[in-house]
Amino acid sequence: MSCTVMQEQALGRVTGTGTVPVLFITDQLCALGGAEKVLLRMIARLPRERYAPLLVTFKIDHSLSIAETVSCPLYVFPLHRTYDWPALQVARKLRRLIRDNGVQITHTFHETSDLWAGAIAKMSGCPILISSRRDMGFNREPKHLKPYRWMGRYFTQVHTVSEQVRQRNIEQDGLDPSRVVTVYNGIDAHREPVIVSKQALRKRFGLEHATHVVTSVGNIRGVKGFDVFLRAAVRVREVMPHVTFAVAGEVLEADYGRRLNEIAAAEGFGPNFVFLGSVADVRPLLRASDVFCLLSRSEGLSNALLEAMACELPCVATAVGGNPEVVTDGKTGFLVESEDAESAAASILHLLRNPAVARSMGVEGRRILEQKFTTETMMRSLIDCYEHLLDDARRKNS
Repeated sequence: MSCTVMQEQALGRVTGTGTVPVLFITDQLCALGGAEKVLLRMIARLPRERYAPLLVTFKIDHSLSIAETVSCPLYVFPLHRTYDWPALQVARKLRRLIRDNGVQITHTFHETSDLWAGAIAKMSGCPILISSRRDMGFNREPKHLKPYRWMGRYFTQVHTVSEQVRQRNIEQDGLDPSRVVTVYNGIDAHREPVIVSKQALRKRFGLEHATHVVTSVGNIRGVKGFDVFLRAAVRVREVMPHVTFAVAGEVLEADYGRRLNEIAAAEGFGPNFVFLGSVADVRPLLRASDVFCLLSRSEGLSNALLEAMACELPCVATAVGGNPEVVTDGKTGFLVESEDAESAAASILHLLRNPAVARSMGVEGRRILEQKFTTETMMRSLIDCYEHLLDDARRKNS
């Protein structure tokens, strides 16, 4: 289904007869991070014979061509503030969209969508309101705390990406635990035929001279802990000088990105610590690697970890957020404490020195991924939630 971008034109009914209209609302589509990829995957995989999805965002980066990848009608309602006259106009458009299409489920992502658009959806008569929580709240500002507690009573259900995020939201927002459900992220876990050798893949990324490659993936910002990754790399290099460390990710915090480059230069890494920038498909890079390392300071549930497991890579990760629900310490990799570069380096060295252990951990990680973290598993959980809520709403109205 081709994407339709609608901004100022009239809003009409776009859902099919006999289907359940589901409205997804997200604050912005200005990067294809983990949350955005999961959202678009959810929309693409909803069975159209049962559901008719629509997507609203308040900001979009057209240069990224994200709109062309959205598999449902997309509405862009520019919103700069939530309390001025243009915001009132956007609220009216949103209300009309919900009422004209008979939206039965509104599913929100991020703060403005949760707190502002969620309230509008509820006042517009949408019977089911779902909030999706993707992280441990590291990005929340103090001004969001009370509104989230106040809105808690109006969310029919809150979906979290891990049990740790679930507990955090129950405690922080005073939510009824029976209305908070963990829906794990899922990725497409199909096995790709091995056509290109590891060495050829390394050459593609300029890593052909590396004896070993340790890779990390994530947008470049402080919460992802790439400075800790650098410190761990320094310690690994003291023992194995020819290991190359690669980071794939878009720079979202320019000052932090500059600081990382300065540290790498000061340590004399040269070509042995490489910032690759944004990589559209990270799987070839992961298949070129020996170890995956994620030393985040906070994490909801990392899609990068799941991608690494799909490529049968052993993982070294911090024991924060949902990471311990993905990495089984000593079986699929190693968990270390946040900021502990020494333990991270020791774990990386153990895997590089023991390739048979690393391979067995990678195979076990792939097995766990196939059991718990596939797109199919995620969609079954999501659709089960939708159907139970729709049944409850019908019973209340009967």
